[in-house]
Amino acid sequence: MNRPEPTPTVKLLLPWLVAVAFFMEALDATILNTAVPTVAAAIHVAPLSMKSALTSYMLSLAVFIPISGWVADRFGSRRVFTSAIGLFMFGSLLCGLSTRMPFLVASRILQGCGGAMMVPVGRLTLVRTFPRSELVRAMSFFSIPALIGPMLGPLVGGLIVGYFHWRVIFFVNLPIGLLGLYLVYRYLPDYKTDRADPLDFIGLVLFGSGIALFSYVLEVFGEHTLSPTEIGGLLALSLLLLFAYWRHSLTIASPLLRLGLFTIRTFRSSVSGGLLTRIGVGGMPFLLPLLYQVGLGFTPIQSGLLIMPQPLAAMSLKLTMPRVLTRFGYRRVLVSNTLIIGLFIVMFSTIGPGTPVWLIAAQAFGYGYFTSLQFTAINSMVYADLTEEDTSMGSSIASTMQQLSLSFGVAAASLVAAYFIPDRFHASPQEMITGIHRAFWVLGGMTMFSTLVFRKLTQSDGANVSQHRG
Repeated sequence: MNRPEPTPTVKLLLPWLVAVAFFMEALDATILNTAVPTVAAAIHVAPLSMKSALTSYMLSLAVFIPISGWVADRFGSRRVFTSAIGLFMFGSLLCGLSTRMPFLVASRILQGCGGAMMVPVGRLTLVRTFPRSELVRAMSFFSIPALIGPMLGPLVGGLIVGYFHWRVIFFVNLPIGLLGLYLVYRYLPDYKTDRADPLDFIGLVLFGSGIALFSYVLEVFGEHTLSPTEIGGLLALSLLLLFAYWRHSLTIASPLLRLGLFTIRTFRSSVSGGLLTRIGVGGMPFLLPLLYQVGLGFTPIQSGLLIMPQPLAAMSLKLTMPRVLTRFGYRRVLVSNTLIIGLFIVMFSTIGPGTPVWLIAAQAFGYGYFTSLQFTAINSMVYADLTEEDTSMGSSIASTMQQLSLSFGVAAASLVAAYFIPDRFHASPQEMITGIHRAFWVLGGMTMFSTLVFRKLTQSDGANVSQHRG
């Protein structure tokens, strides 16, 4: 592999460069979540139907992330990162010009194509630059500026919707992207393999079509646009395609996603446990703005301020997380922390018209800290026992499953809420509150279920990353 030795300046600025990519994605997602009711009214759809604009972006990420490692190895991290930022900016511009849901969804898919290369390649560059013993610190450090996006997103989204036009929420990515292009040109190391494996095109078609079809089934389920027989047939076809990919991956030397990495306990636990955790957590950014704005009658600005404590807690306490992992180890942290997150999600069901604002903010602050600790642990444990040759594939698999879980989380949250709300088009505020409260119970239970995965870890797992002594 062509691996230039990073200078101290590069090691200092690289986490901030990768953070620019995370910042754009986080800012884009949180701004749109806050503006869901306003955008839905502007393009004449029900608020719950806006899930397609959210999940299409995350689905596009999941479909194209598997080839991100191959593309980076083949063409070099600097060239791929530059192209990804440019494509993401172009997709953002088209989103801001959308007038109908189909065009908005198509533009979000284009954004996802750029994001699919942008964030995983940036993370992979970080892993290849820092030694394992510094990985938790590096990931915690670069996450600090990245968390500014979720902190500013709800508030900026509320201000834009309240005082400008909702289209502006997509245009804010353009100046940030220009800054990212400058940083890439100046500081991003160019990692490139001397010989890349051939692209598994058949695997890409099988996996991509299977995942896309499965997500489409989640989209239309409960929308009453297809009969139960048609939905069942599409679900069976999607599972058949994914099964075909699994069989195909066993027959070639260089599959799209090397599933053999799941034999490594730390990798398997972090990816599968992270999948289950993120399905529950991933639905919260979709449900909370609906609870605050549609259910409780808060303005978009007030809704953004109520969500702000979550990333504020994660950002302000981020540097404590490596110490927590060093003191207690991955197994203790992930088992106990998962239960705490599930309880926090359930506690959001106590928020109603009479709940004091300070209590909502305090609850959001605690939830933000523990979710950030969870994802810091999961993201770093992925690489604990991978060899240098497997880091690219491991990063692709972990990033793919992460985006799939977030997409499934939004779909699951919308589906569960719609089930508990008798008429989502004409539901009263109280009916909306009751339905969302029940959805919180379901999501909290799903999150706590992932504890069963983390219990299979040993106390020494991940010690080379966290420096835990047992």
